[in-house]
Amino acid sequence: MKNRKFLLSIAAAGVMSLALAGCAGDRTGGSTGGDAGGDDAAGGIVGVAMPTQQSERWIADGANVEEQLEALGYDVDLQFANDDIPTQVAQIENMITSGAEALIIASIDGTTLTDVLQQAADAGIPVIAYDRLINGSENVDYYTTFDNFQVGVQQATSLLIGMGVFDENGERTDVAGPLNVELFAGSPDDNNAGFFFNGAMSVIQPLIDDGTLVVPSGQTAFEQVAILRWLPETAQERMENILTIIGDTQIDGVLSPYDGLSIGIISALTSGGYSTDALPVITGQDAEVGSVQSIIAGEQYSTIFKDTRLLAEQAVAMVDALLSGGEPEVNDTETYDNGVKVVPSYLLESTIVTIDNYEEVLIGSGYYTAEDLG
Repeated sequence: MKNRKFLLSIAAAGVMSLALAGCAGDRTGGSTGGDAGGDDAAGGIVGVAMPTQQSERWIADGANVEEQLEALGYDVDLQFANDDIPTQVAQIENMITSGAEALIIASIDGTTLTDVLQQAADAGIPVIAYDRLINGSENVDYYTTFDNFQVGVQQATSLLIGMGVFDENGERTDVAGPLNVELFAGSPDDNNAGFFFNGAMSVIQPLIDDGTLVVPSGQTAFEQVAILRWLPETAQERMENILTIIGDTQIDGVLSPYDGLSIGIISALTSGGYSTDALPVITGQDAEVGSVQSIIAGEQYSTIFKDTRLLAEQAVAMVDALLSGGEPEVNDTETYDNGVKVVPSYLLESTIVTIDNYEEVLIGSGYYTAEDLG
């Protein structure tokens, strides 16, 4: 297919990193890496705070972290907060009072944990921010995530390849437009959402400026397009409202930053008169099973694969280094300013996935089996 050459070249780096990491087993397990301690049992309690069990992605993250910590001999207190901020704060407080020696936190709202993190600091407990930066606190020791700006660039790039504005090499074609696109962003209380959107707009905005792309709703500011808590039903409602606003104007592409939102967007479009075999080009993120199946069915165009096994591996390695008296590995000391400090970070790579390469990237890496996606 015409997009295969470019997408496979993008996938190569991600597949190589998976190979180097040992293709860490299935998607809810895997080996640890770096200086994570090999077979030496470490002991001690590690608190792991995850935002929700409403997304299969966070369930997999929690399982990955728990299994890899337990393999090193740690006891794990894994909690999911169902996207309720007071619940997450209470869970972290309980971890502190129960004797946790380190905390791994994927925050719901990265601005609401200042007080509880001060409690952790007072108790000498190191904190690893997991995938979502915790803002407004000096008591965040390290951060591990993916290169979130680049994720946004990849989403926009795949959108434009799907619409024919970019060719299979990611270069501009002679398609002059105008082509109609609508924009969605993630939750405004998630620090990553801004990185995703800014990365995408670094690619899209020049094409809006030169008239190649048009946003029929006129809604282009982050505040207008953000979806609180990343809720699919909110994205569906917003897409339905857009269809009411723009009337008979046909949409050629939709920038969606997350697979759950993409499913809601597709529901709105099909309810609004689009047939499933003539949907706009729709992006996504997280390679969730439902959206990969949607890609295979020709509905959603692309997703961004972020291997949660490797993210868990890095968080576990950071904790193990800290509790062993070492210093965690980082590869970014400039990007992630939480308003109080620049948090030392380790960034991982992500991969564009479409119907052309999902077998190689997702099944070939062992993240899914063919039966998972059947």
